[in-house]
Amino acid sequence: MSSLQEQLEKLGFQRAESAESEPTTATEAPLDTSATVYVHRQTKGRKGKGVTLIKELPAQPQLLADYASQLRKHCGVGGSVKDQVIELQGDQRDTVKVWLEQRGFRVKLAGG
Repeated sequence: MSSLQEQLEKLGFQRAESAESEPTTATEAPLDTSATVYVHRQTKGRKGKGVTLIKELPAQPQLLADYASQLRKHCGVGGSVKDQVIELQGDQRDTVKVWLEQRGFRVKLAGG
């Protein structure tokens, strides 16, 4: 029995050259950490359940997704990215503040 790759090649599908098509991180613009990042706590419209919102991060979708993933693991909670705002379950403001300051951001706590 032939491999899946061989079967796809017989059907006319070509192997994509992934090394050339993916951009490298060295060519991307450097991250601007001079802006102030706001860390909010919000319960309104969430049936009393508090969430931590991280606003004013650079509007780079891949960066936001990476930061959200790292913060979820660091805090041990769930969360997501919605409308360029990272949402984490629970009151994680102090933990997030320290984590962002270690990466060079100026952080202000707001709300709640």
